[in-house]
Amino acid sequence: MYVLARGQIMQITGVTQYHATHEMDGAFHPTWIPGHAQGSHEAELFEVETDAGITGVAAGPSLGGLRYDDQLEGFLAGEDPQDMGTILGKLDSFRLSGPRPWHVEMALWDIIGKDAGKPVHELFGGTADPIPVYASTGAVMDAEDRIEYIDEHVVGEGIQAVKLRVTEPQQIDIVREVRAAFPELTLMVDANKGWAIRAVESEVEWSYKDALRFARQLEELGDIGWLEEPLPRHQYARYARLREATDIPIAGAEFNDGVGELTEFVRQDALDVMQADAALATGVKRAVDIAAMADANGIEFVPHTWTNGAGFAANLHVMAVAGSTWCEYPLEPPWDADVVSFFLEEPFTHENGAIEPPTDPGLGISVDWDTVDGA
Repeated sequence: MYVLARGQIMQITGVTQYHATHEMDGAFHPTWIPGHAQGSHEAELFEVETDAGITGVAAGPSLGGLRYDDQLEGFLAGEDPQDMGTILGKLDSFRLSGPRPWHVEMALWDIIGKDAGKPVHELFGGTADPIPVYASTGAVMDAEDRIEYIDEHVVGEGIQAVKLRVTEPQQIDIVREVRAAFPELTLMVDANKGWAIRAVESEVEWSYKDALRFARQLEELGDIGWLEEPLPRHQYARYARLREATDIPIAGAEFNDGVGELTEFVRQDALDVMQADAALATGVKRAVDIAAMADANGIEFVPHTWTNGAGFAANLHVMAVAGSTWCEYPLEPPWDADVVSFFLEEPFTHENGAIEPPTDPGLGISVDWDTVDGA
């Protein structure tokens, strides 16, 4: 536990929530919201204040503008943000009846890092080495249009890998045509069967046989980084069975909630690539712990990052500790680096296909408060 120079333990004095919205120049059709054209990016920012005058900032997804800062403050006020064991216990209790609160834990690490004068990854022994990025698409696109996209936004920007989205087994043909056009490019393929927001339409479900057949077809193409979430996220035994039946690495667990669910993937030897997102699934501390557990069991750790600039920062710090071999870089125009980080003063961008974690204290981000409602 960190103790202030003035000899007193810090206390949380307040939690304030702000809504932020960015209208994009156009729309895309994310596979995780079937039938929906997304034309904006919304986020809920949380500012955690302490009696030491140090504040932490983080952000989570917007749930239709639902406010829950008063409820969080009721759980956290008076606690020392550095007493992570107590804090995580309280957040576990909060999630029993409220939204997932893991993004709020990120704000506490922002405080701890600022107090120590160190970026979060250094607190865990990580280093700010460049991490190769892969371009992460968000929609299904026909082969001709996707090849044009890759020419411009992937190969044209020095990125060495791209993740394609599919929703139906027959879309293996898209992957085949992309592979033929770019034989040297590493391809990841995301079936997005782990979860979906069924606000407009229901997703196309895959059976175990669909997933296995698709994986076997990928085996023929070569240099496939992984097949991501070909099954619902709680079907641990089927994931293990699929992993045993194919040479294609199997990835998942981006949206599984908490240590128990993530540990089950490890216990059942069900994944080659663990994708737990610090902003959605664990918080920073538990993401670091899960990454270490994964590594001890021969599982690569490459977290999901499709949230917002604060979540991207938190996951970068975790990657720096875990030694991740890839960083997911969301890129489906009009969704780009400026949209991901729209409420930050500086967006996260790669340089020659690689990105480094922030090196300023805490999460290392600065909010552009002019973009935030009511700030």
